[in-house]
Amino acid sequence: MSDLNTILASIITSIRPSDTERHRLKTLAWRLIERINSIGKAEGLNANGILVGSSARGTWITGEHDLDIFIMFPPDVERQYLEEKGLYIARKIALEGDSLEERYAEHPYIHAVIDGFEVDLVPAFSVENAASIKSAVDRTPFHNKYVESRIRGLEDEVLLLKQFQKGIGVYGSELKTHGFSGYLVELLVIYYGSFEKVLKAACDWKFGISIDIEKHGIINHKDPLIMIDPTDPARNVAAALSLDNMCIFMDRACDFLKVPDGSYFHPGVGQPLGDKDLEYLISTRGTSLIAVEFEAPDEVEDVLFPQLYKLEDSCHEMLERNDFRVYNSGVWAKERAIVLYELESAKLPNVKKHTGPNVGTKEHASAFKSKYEHANKLSNVYICNGKYMVEIPRKYPCARKLVESEILKCGLGKHIGVSMKKKFNVMENLEILSVRDEGFRIFLRRFFDK
Repeated sequence: MSDLNTILASIITSIRPSDTERHRLKTLAWRLIERINSIGKAEGLNANGILVGSSARGTWITGEHDLDIFIMFPPDVERQYLEEKGLYIARKIALEGDSLEERYAEHPYIHAVIDGFEVDLVPAFSVENAASIKSAVDRTPFHNKYVESRIRGLEDEVLLLKQFQKGIGVYGSELKTHGFSGYLVELLVIYYGSFEKVLKAACDWKFGISIDIEKHGIINHKDPLIMIDPTDPARNVAAALSLDNMCIFMDRACDFLKVPDGSYFHPGVGQPLGDKDLEYLISTRGTSLIAVEFEAPDEVEDVLFPQLYKLEDSCHEMLERNDFRVYNSGVWAKERAIVLYELESAKLPNVKKHTGPNVGTKEHASAFKSKYEHANKLSNVYICNGKYMVEIPRKYPCARKLVESEILKCGLGKHIGVSMKKKFNVMENLEILSVRDEGFRIFLRRFFDK
């Protein structure tokens, strides 16, 4: 047996669910589905339950005690009816468990903990085909049918690919991660035939590579990786995947095939960054840190993180627009949310060169000279490289003052805007050490280590 096969055999043994684990999952799933069906029948709601996702397709990794159960309603009912009655059934079931929480994606659903399993109870429309969906979740049952009909005998290959992507940090299509979804992993294995063949193919991928298993795509997508949904010719399954995560996968795939090593399958456990470590990094790098901290809105990650990324990008642009060069940035959230920037320098000269129009543009030139004739300035208007120039006082020579004064004008997003308008705090350099949360300190370590 080759080194590669030895490694893969060892990994699959450690991640394949046991027969006992599978039995527990199936027993709970069918119990919940029967409960949904009985409630629907008893109350005349015309609703039935189905199991979807990796737990239904046999492509879940041991220890992942997650169940996705859909509560299906006829497609002709109103959305308000689906939400109201679907949540009614879901709550009745969830109240028999250990805990429940109402969450919201495109429409509300119930997240519950029942017998040690994380269970999502999701109302959906039972439409005839994926082209007729009334909400995004309606296509999931079609994914189930497609994968189930083709995955037999390839389940272990899917588990290996999922675990490899988890190990290198690119698994998960959540808007926090922008990685590979479970469905995308399954389709890659179906298309290429095995874990090893997916990795070999990835070494030769180019930006914009398109895979269309059913050869029925009808839209020209512009994403880094394009996997046309076999159940929906207009949809790219890989739309959430970022260019960087695609490239990380390509790079690690090639490295692994050259020198196989089991460590690729095991996510590194990040060590929190200590106080002395941050002091050393700031000193040796010679850069400045600016962090914005505020109360994290109580929203699911797929709602919260797009707003955090929007704020990160908008504030980044504001800093650059005011001549503060941004080296790195990132976001973190728990009970508090933090947007962090590493700047070349948080201090700039008080003087700023302001470029005017080209000499010879009469009206513009006249207006520029007139404007700065009596304005507050640190030089006369002069000519440099064919343009009028003037040196003026910089409005914000300090990045901290800029952020404190102007960040509420940035793109905040609905929920973050409400939180930040109540209160936010700007921290600089070692002031960031006041945040003692271990998760944030691990984020800080990764921020610098990449």
